[in-house]
Amino acid sequence: MIVSMDLELKDVPGQLVRALIPVSESGANIMSVIHHHDQRTPSGAIPVQVVFQLTSGRLDEIIDNLERNDMRVVSVNKKYRLESVTLILIGHIVHSGMGDTIDQIDSTGFAEVVNVSISMPGINEPSSASIVISASDKAELTKAVDILKRVAAQKDLLVIEPIEIDSCR
Repeated sequence: MIVSMDLELKDVPGQLVRALIPVSESGANIMSVIHHHDQRTPSGAIPVQVVFQLTSGRLDEIIDNLERNDMRVVSVNKKYRLESVTLILIGHIVHSGMGDTIDQIDSTGFAEVVNVSISMPGINEPSSASIVISASDKAELTKAVDILKRVAAQKDLLVIEPIEIDSCR
């Protein structure tokens, strides 16, 4: 079962790690963590979304452990599907600031870059990168791909359209 959990964490060092420990110790496979450190809830907490795959029936145990450790569980299992797409970028990827490109997608709050693999044949030669973007649904994934295309055009990078689209349920 795929679980989407929205949390509110205090803004103190180590809170994110403390929130992930009960999930990890339950045997769940953490698929994504979106940590909105630059945002605050009305109570001043930091919103965090954790998506994980759980094979055991230990969801209640995870929630209890989080709440015992003074972490607010805002919601669990809103309707959620994780969509992914793989694209290829070609050009002077490293010199154009790949970190900035990734940040522009990750900062949306609805999508994130989950994998990047770069091949660089030479310092002054164009390189290529395989980039995997995940989002909560196909509409959000389309928005994220549009962001990548816009940023790539600004940086004179070629985007080769999706190779595959996967759905995890």
